[in-house]
Amino acid sequence: MSGDQSRRRVGIVGYGHLGQYLVQRLQDVGPRHGLELTFVWNRDADKLKGTVPAELQLGKLTDFLERCADIIIEVAHPCITQTHGESFLKAADFMVGSPTALANPETEHKLREVARQSGHTLYIPSGALWGGQDLQRMDEGGLLQALTVTMVKHPNSFRLGGHLGELAQGAWQKRTVLYDGPVRGLCPLAPNNVNTMAAACLAAPSLGFDGVKGCLVADPDLPDYHVVEVEATGPGGFSVHTRRKNPAACGAVTGAATFAAFWSSLLVCQGHGGRVYLC
Repeated sequence: MSGDQSRRRVGIVGYGHLGQYLVQRLQDVGPRHGLELTFVWNRDADKLKGTVPAELQLGKLTDFLERCADIIIEVAHPCITQTHGESFLKAADFMVGSPTALANPETEHKLREVARQSGHTLYIPSGALWGGQDLQRMDEGGLLQALTVTMVKHPNSFRLGGHLGELAQGAWQKRTVLYDGPVRGLCPLAPNNVNTMAAACLAAPSLGFDGVKGCLVADPDLPDYHVVEVEATGPGGFSVHTRRKNPAACGAVTGAATFAAFWSSLLVCQGHGGRVYLC
């Protein structure tokens, strides 16, 4: 932990579009929010040269302890959380920008337990999930009976493996349902595309990755935005259905509004103790 309790030291793991955005925000306005950038790591270190000050570049990820971060933010790939998440969480609060990593039952159980034992918080950013806090409250109250998350994007916005990739390539002429079923089965096939669904599963642990339903749709008529629909049902005929249109460049994996949502999530990441917290 940092010796200066008035300022939170932030480590960024990953320097893609989202990582670059967070680094820039931390450098521009971080101090006024009590935040200080302490390191940036990227698999391709050359990408940091000329944009990130040399003293903030972390050469080896395993050397992160030297930077005394108070919170570490992963915005790289689910494998980072699966490999390093336990070490991160033992030393600091940890925000998982790729929560599809937690679709692996062993990873989820291990990180929940480390959070409980260490007193550090495992933060799950809401990202493109609208109404996540409401879902969390419903679940905590035992009122959430079913939850479906539908994500619709242009075929070029997907980074898919296996047969889903083949289906997406064939979806340039008409709207095509690529997957419809439990979110757990989808996460390994689309680890970069369904983090919103994974966040919903973590907001509703009574349903979890096996109980929350995910529907992934490719639509060639959506060139400049993504759509996320959330449908929740409860007792006595209660239901709520939201539809979120997120502007996005053609081929972009992450919608424009999600960047600002990540920053807003970071601003509330403090003081939540040893648990999983949707922010």
